[in-house]
Amino acid sequence: MTEKSINKEELLLMLSDLESELIERTISTNNTDKFAEAVCAFSNDLPNYAKEGYLLIGVKDNGELNGYKATDKFLQSIGGLRSDGNILPQPIFSVQSFSFADGDVVVLSITPSPFPPVRYKGKTWIRVGPRKAVASEMEERILIERRSANVSTFDVRPNIEASINDIDTELFKAEYLPKAIDKNILISDKREIKEQLASLRLYNINYDRPTNAGILLLGNNPEYFIPGGYIQYVKFKGNNTGGEILNEKKFTGNLITILKQIDTFIDNAIVTQRPIPISNLQEKMVRNYPNWAIRELLMNAVMHRDYESNAPIKFYQFDNTIEIGNAGGLYGKARPENFPNENDYRNPIIAEAMKVLSYVNKFNRGILNVKTELQENNNPEPVFSFKQLTSFSVVVTSAIKNEFVDSVVDNVVDNVVDNVVDKKLNEVVSLIKQNNRISASMIAKEIKVSARTAQRYISELKQNNIIRRVGSDKTGYWEVVE
Repeated sequence: MTEKSINKEELLLMLSDLESELIERTISTNNTDKFAEAVCAFSNDLPNYAKEGYLLIGVKDNGELNGYKATDKFLQSIGGLRSDGNILPQPIFSVQSFSFADGDVVVLSITPSPFPPVRYKGKTWIRVGPRKAVASEMEERILIERRSANVSTFDVRPNIEASINDIDTELFKAEYLPKAIDKNILISDKREIKEQLASLRLYNINYDRPTNAGILLLGNNPEYFIPGGYIQYVKFKGNNTGGEILNEKKFTGNLITILKQIDTFIDNAIVTQRPIPISNLQEKMVRNYPNWAIRELLMNAVMHRDYESNAPIKFYQFDNTIEIGNAGGLYGKARPENFPNENDYRNPIIAEAMKVLSYVNKFNRGILNVKTELQENNNPEPVFSFKQLTSFSVVVTSAIKNEFVDSVVDNVVDNVVDNVVDKKLNEVVSLIKQNNRISASMIAKEIKVSARTAQRYISELKQNNIIRRVGSDKTGYWEVVE
């Protein structure tokens, strides 16, 4: 199901109708929480109308317009609700703006989610007649049961071999649950552990089994059930896999544990820095790779990989490059011609979990931010390989080698410039010795530079106490200090 646009005639009918479970009106233009709660409620579609819900901004309760004038900035901010990660799983909606004599109307057309319950900042919002409310446990259970009919992605499927005993429930209660659910709701949550897991799509009540996402995130031994569910790091000598193996490490276990280890490993074992001279008296520290960029590329591999493959995530380090690769090429709406501007999620529950755990800040911005980080650190552009259907990889080149080469070139250029300037300064001194009343314009002509450059040379000689002016500018003369 995809989001549906409306036309002006349909909007006029909505304005004349009463507010209902499918229509909400508001004159607020700055209450982001209100907008997000409405998106969440329509996405959950508790009555199961299977129809779009509409949030009409700039409209009074009685259907009259309040004179609001929509701006591009406002429309962009509304569209940002889709990907800022506060509504999970990601909602499906479109944004339109209509102009009337009495003002503008901004319309959000929200499609019911195939994977309810949808939460905004940990709360499940629903429509109860013409108003919004936080779902009760029973209402949330209805949404969970409805979702089972829409199971399609690997991470949502129940893992038939596993049981609740294969889940680290203490880790769930201590690490994940407090971050995923609003604290006030959690205080009154008396559900048993299976139902709490199920509400976050980590357990399937119908099958009484953990989902694959539950095993990956919280499993005691995920690799037993998902053989390729680990990250393989290898450091090679040279610039290809034919070189001697200098270091090797296997990151295995549940993702909550692995992702913490990856953070520490990148900081301590991957990122190095060294001083690079930028002048005779100055140097600056340069990193081979920006921490955040390498971390983001690994998180991207974890989030988007095909876990039905037995191949692990590949994290290879060479003398001058790092290669990160995972099974599974571009997915869904993402294509070679629109990468990285378009994105889709092979593992929506894993993506949601990584947002909950703060390993992802905003959806669909990771690759663009990586490019910015690398550019600011003076790394070359990353090279992506995504045309194969079964794999995705990226190669990042170290900045230290390139920075070092650049600094050597800069020093050579600086030395050449310094030699040229020194020669010109000596010529100025020689001219003054020959004619101590020579003017700056005459000096410029003799040494073939501009008048301004000649004046700069004279000032430099004066500042270094090599020459001095005796008397006035008009009647005085130059004297070379011996």
